[in-house]
Amino acid sequence: MAQEVVKPDEQVVLGEEIENIRVITLNRPRQLNVISSKVVSLLAKYLEKWEKDDKAELVIIKGVGRAFSAGGDLKMFYDGREPRDSCLEVVYRMYWLCYHIHTYKKTQVALVHGISMGGGASLMVPMKFSVVTEKTVFATPEATIGFHTDCGFSYMLSHLPGHLGEFIALTGARLNGKELVTVGLATHYVPSEKMPELEKRLMCLNSGDRNAVKSAIEEFSLDVKVDEESVLNKQSTINECFSKDSVEEIIKSFETEASKEGNAWIGPMLKSLKRSSPTGLKITLRSIREGRNQTLTESLKKEFRLTMNILRTTISNDVYEGIRALTIDKDNAPKWDPPTLDKVNGEKVDIVFQPFKDELELQIPEKEECRWDGKYEHSAYAQVTEEAK
Repeated sequence: MAQEVVKPDEQVVLGEEIENIRVITLNRPRQLNVISSKVVSLLAKYLEKWEKDDKAELVIIKGVGRAFSAGGDLKMFYDGREPRDSCLEVVYRMYWLCYHIHTYKKTQVALVHGISMGGGASLMVPMKFSVVTEKTVFATPEATIGFHTDCGFSYMLSHLPGHLGEFIALTGARLNGKELVTVGLATHYVPSEKMPELEKRLMCLNSGDRNAVKSAIEEFSLDVKVDEESVLNKQSTINECFSKDSVEEIIKSFETEASKEGNAWIGPMLKSLKRSSPTGLKITLRSIREGRNQTLTESLKKEFRLTMNILRTTISNDVYEGIRALTIDKDNAPKWDPPTLDKVNGEKVDIVFQPFKDELELQIPEKEECRWDGKYEHSAYAQVTEEAK
């Protein structure tokens, strides 16, 4: 498995047990708390242990520094491009974990102060309670680097009002704390200076009773009203453009709207769309559209297939080129292949959506009594790896 660079004594995730409260702290502030293989393994270990612990009632998750979590460790993926499937284990474990976060039995509170993007936001949005501040910044910018909207977001974004999900996924548009609460991607808005006090209040509560936790948060939360220039006030334009059948039609419609008075906000969004990976855009649009008619489990299994096919460069090398341009060479000048939307072969896109053999799919347990089954170490992939040693 691809290994991220972590100092041997570095505690990337802290897990605390204080009476009936359990606290997870993402502890890689210099790396914006990115999610690595070690982070995924520790999160899974703590969450399973605490769900089975009768004394554990409330789980709080937070990040150190200016980020909650900036998402997956892109350098880990880039360094793991050879040999084949170096990152398969961390991908499998992460998507399996996403299902368990969505369906977790204990009360959870995410205290989200700062950057919360991509896979990092999958530790926020599904929580029973997710508290954001004026400094929270959310985005799912994966398509811009030749990847796709993953970690359950093809399901979550597709259920937003109208065609807001397609807009967020394709443009990488950022939402602030007030906007997140307004669209239902967070539950409460609390001023950042009140967050330490809120955390202290939750610790003193020493209970996972949902009504009690909700009341405690509401002692500090404010009602929200989005700013006049918010993209949420552009819903009719977004619906008009992002309801189109193809990425090409979406861009053409968006260009038409951009020429109208009062639509200067579209310019930066169009620029982002046109700079993004054509292959990434086409895969992302289809995935979001499919997510609208899928269950969470179906969406996660689909995302696993897409991720593995993308990392295997089944139809394009764009993801590694996108990471190179953004974080390795930092020239912000990716050379996409193919370079334009009209050159992306629809039949090739079909390939990355094809189901795997049953034993090679993401194994998400169907029976409640077996809900922690399906771990990577019991999968067909782990058996193959073991036999190869």
